[in-house]
Amino acid sequence: MNTENIKAQMRKGVLEYCILSVIKKGDAYVSDLIDELKKGELIVVEGTLYPLLTRLKNAEFLTYRWEESVSGPPRKYYALTPKGESFLVELSQCWDELIKSVNIIIKPESHE
Repeated sequence: MNTENIKAQMRKGVLEYCILSVIKKGDAYVSDLIDELKKGELIVVEGTLYPLLTRLKNAEFLTYRWEESVSGPPRKYYALTPKGESFLVELSQCWDELIKSVNIIIKPESHE
């Protein structure tokens, strides 16, 4: 079994959570998102990110605004909607529960 495939699936599973968490810190342009994800060693290409952002927008978790750029075409900045903020809270709780559950399973047994 190829661990790269499993790692890719794990990253894919947490990508929405990470993207929403980055945008919660402040409105973000796609290159800002990619930079933040790279800092966390979650390498993502624009081709992966755009469909995900569109899906989050269509679910009404994100909104966007166009802003003129001095160095090129206008930029689309994404922001969380109130619905997106609520969803992020739910994801955070789910993530915490998942970490707790996995740690219980993988933690070595103590022989007391």
